[in-house]
Amino acid sequence: MTMLTPPLKWAGGKRWLIPHLTPIWQSYSHMRLVEPFCGGLGVALSLNPKRALLNDINPHLINLYRWMQRGVDAVDLSPEDNNHATFYAKRDQFNMAIAENRANTPESAVLFYYLNRTCYNGLCRFNRKGLFNVPFGAYKHIPYLTKHGFDQYKPLFERWEFACGDFASLNIGDDDFLYIDPPYDVPFTSYAKEDFSWDDQRRLVAWLADYANPMVVSNQATARIIDLYQHAGFEITLLSAPRRISNNGDRTPAQEMLAYKNVCITSADRHHPHLS
Repeated sequence: MTMLTPPLKWAGGKRWLIPHLTPIWQSYSHMRLVEPFCGGLGVALSLNPKRALLNDINPHLINLYRWMQRGVDAVDLSPEDNNHATFYAKRDQFNMAIAENRANTPESAVLFYYLNRTCYNGLCRFNRKGLFNVPFGAYKHIPYLTKHGFDQYKPLFERWEFACGDFASLNIGDDDFLYIDPPYDVPFTSYAKEDFSWDDQRRLVAWLADYANPMVVSNQATARIIDLYQHAGFEITLLSAPRRISNNGDRTPAQEMLAYKNVCITSADRHHPHLS
């Protein structure tokens, strides 16, 4: 099967981590991949597991993936839809569906896809009422997927299970490999209606402590995140991460943390800085 690229633009996507994750995953590829924070599917599509449980707390994201899994009946987007007036009309249509509790339809799934591809920087941001509030992106050209483009994901997605909820609601089995990429320890965490607070960061580590499964965690390498995972018994690697979105144009490398537990790390990864 040809390697598929993520269908969405996604802030904080982790495809750049694949050279670091693949050597680890190869030893566990017979297992089910579990992602409590699957986001844009950059990791899952790159690792291409036979079995996967892919969860996210964002219901609109999971609604899109589930309809792609079933088969979206009609995707009618063209370059002419990339304009200011159409964007805000479709945003209003999407938010009306949210307000009326009917945002789990294939029509809403396609609207979410359109808004993601057309809005500013592919951001996914909701206000306290749960309404999408990212502005128009003003891109010159957007290669929207058509129905045929959506159909190419269906055979792969049929092998996977998509779930929507808090990470702690997942049923983890002995045959699961966990890749955990929570919202970063940064001021902006309103990727869904609910924030992901520092208490949630600590709650996540406490939840992981209940399992002996092989697991890899990525997060921004803030001092308190490093301290949190070190005290939980994780081995830590620091990496320079590309900045994908920056309000001030700063593209200097940011420090990323990979935290490992219950995994075998190949010698090829040992040249990266580790903390003990």
